[in-house]
Amino acid sequence: MTDDLLPRLQAAFAGTLPERLGIELLEAAPGRVVGRMPVAGNTTPAGLLHGGASAALAETLGSLAATVHAGPGRAAVGIEVSASHHRGARAGHVVGTASALHEGGRIASYEIQVLDDDGQRICTARLTCMLIDTGGGSRIRHDDKHV
Repeated sequence: MTDDLLPRLQAAFAGTLPERLGIELLEAAPGRVVGRMPVAGNTTPAGLLHGGASAALAETLGSLAATVHAGPGRAAVGIEVSASHHRGARAGHVVGTASALHEGGRIASYEIQVLDDDGQRICTARLTCMLIDTGGGSRIRHDDKHV
């Protein structure tokens, strides 16, 4: 792991859904990725954070954690995601934390907790990723190689 992992992961968001959702990475380490997303611009017509936005945040963070685990020349692709929405958020940011449940050679699974600015749980998600060979085709660079 290099010191510039976090900015390299963030740079990979250019022109993608995480960028449009305003997701900002706060921490990236083996087995754990933390990021935040604004509520504004990601709401339902009723003004509540959209459940799909929470699920997209969760899948983004879990997929990045799996990509870090996979290492150079490999990528993580989501094969199952589930999310339970516990309460709504109307303003501020939500913070998601992806924590490894299992990190194997072909499959990695994560639990992602999404909290509001008051530390109240908004969403609990679970993501399973398959780890695949990319042949260097990923947007994320790791140790001078594409991840």
